[in-house]
Amino acid sequence: MSYFVELSVNGAIAGSLYALIALAFVVIYKASRIINFALGEWVMFGTSFVAVGLHLLAAPLIVSIGLACVGMYAVAVIFNCMVLRPLAGGRAIALIMVTIGFGAFLRAVAAMVFAGVPRHIELPIPAGTVEVAGVLLSLDELAVAAIAIALIGAVSYCFARSRWGIALRALADDRGAAMAMGIDVQWCFAFVWGLAGAIAVVGGVLWTGVAGGGFGMVLVGLKIFPVAIIGGLDSIRGALVGAMLIGWLESLTSGYLGGGVSSVAAYAVLLAFLLVRPYGVFGRADIERV
Repeated sequence: MSYFVELSVNGAIAGSLYALIALAFVVIYKASRIINFALGEWVMFGTSFVAVGLHLLAAPLIVSIGLACVGMYAVAVIFNCMVLRPLAGGRAIALIMVTIGFGAFLRAVAAMVFAGVPRHIELPIPAGTVEVAGVLLSLDELAVAAIAIALIGAVSYCFARSRWGIALRALADDRGAAMAMGIDVQWCFAFVWGLAGAIAVVGGVLWTGVAGGGFGMVLVGLKIFPVAIIGGLDSIRGALVGAMLIGWLESLTSGYLGGGVSSVAAYAVLLAFLLVRPYGVFGRADIERV
C-alpha cells in the first residue's frame, strides 16, 4: 500500500509540472484558438536562455529567469507579428503547420547558438526528504509542485478577474464583437503569446531543476498534448485535472509495468477520450451550423 501511495504522490508532483507547462498551451488556444505544436521547443529555448544567464553571464537565478522571460516574450511577439498576423483568418491547417515549422526552426537555432552551454539549473531549494504517512518525499520536488500550483492559480485568477483576462475571453468568444467594443486584438494576441513564452520559461526551469534538461525537453511538449486534450483545450482547470490524471497514470504504469508502458499509457487514454468525449472533461463543445 505504501508503494502505491508513493507512486501516486510522485505522479501528482509530475502532474503539477505538466499542468504548468500545459498552461502555456491553454492560454494561447483560449485567446486565439490556435494550437501551438512548438510548445516543447519553447520550453527548451526558454530554459536555454536561463542557462546562458546562469553559466555565461554569471547572473543570479531570478535575474536569469527574468532575462529569459523577456527574451521569450520578444520571440513570441515577433512570431505573432511576422508570421501569425499575416495568416489571421486563414485555414486552421496553415496555422498548425506554421507552428510545427517554427518549432523546427527553434531546434536548429538552439543547436547553433546554445552549443556548449551547460544545461544544469540548480534551484535554491534545500536537499533532503520528509516522511509523511510513512512515505519519503523529496523537499525539492514538493517545493517545485507548490510553486507550479501557485502559478497556475495566479494565472487562472487573472483570466477570471482581471481586465485583460476578461478581454482575452471576450476575444475568444466573438472577435468581431470584441473589436467593436474597442479591444485591441493585435495587442491581446501579442500579450497572450508573450505570456505563454514566460510560462514556458518558468515551467522549463522547474522541470530542469528536478528532472534534468537539455534538448530532450522538446519531448516534454509531446506529453502536454494528451493533458490539454483530456482536460479541454480551452480550460485551465481542465489542464490541471488532465495533468494530474496523466502524471498519476504514468507513475503507476512505470512502477508496476515498466517505463515502456508508461510512455504510451497517456496516448491510450487520449484515444479513449477522443472516442467518448473529444472536447475534454471541461472543454466546450463548439456547435456550428452546417
